Amino acid sequence: MSGAIGPGSEGMNLEHIKTCVRCGLRYDWRRSSSTSLKMTYCSHLCEAGDLGFTLEALLHAEPPAKTEVEASEPETAAI
Repeated sequence: MSGAIGPGSEGMNLEHIKTCVRCGLRYDWRRSSSTSLKMTYCSHLCEAGDLGFTLEALLHAEPPAKTEVEASEPETAAI
């Protein structure tokens, strides 16, 4: 089903309506607060709840400093 419905000259275009993978709500993907996966999740909360993180946070994450990595690695005894 396509075309505009509702009041106004533009109305609501059903081609923009998606169903959230996590909560099952129908939403206009152009207005989704999910920054990276607008066509999959209705909001950033559903994105984070389903994945455990948001892709935006993953893209901006920085690797741990070298001293943190060295401190977390177990020391091996020299034989």
